[in-house]
Amino acid sequence: MTRLRRYEVFLPLRFNDGRPVPEELGAEVFLELRMRFGGASCETQVIRGVWQRGETIFRDELTRMFVDVPDTPEHMEFFAQFKEQLKERFKQIEIWITTYPVEAV
Repeated sequence: MTRLRRYEVFLPLRFNDGRPVPEELGAEVFLELRMRFGGASCETQVIRGVWQRGETIFRDELTRMFVDVPDTPEHMEFFAQFKEQLKERFKQIEIWITTYPVEAV
């Protein structure tokens, strides 16, 4: 059994102002993850979410990309920095990245 850590990156399909995100932006992120880690996965379904900041309510349409990698401090640091880059690239107040341990048989 191999113990790994999964990082899930939830990318918006719309900017905060409602305009659609160009598909190329998501494709670039997927390619970056694949090139860095040797593989990546994504889902084609739309994940819908609602969240609030102050008095403003945001409605999200998201896609999820993920990688399973060795659980190292370097990978955690990469994703912390990657999140900040994605917030700028996608013009977002927040980008949600989750992580948890996985075991592959």
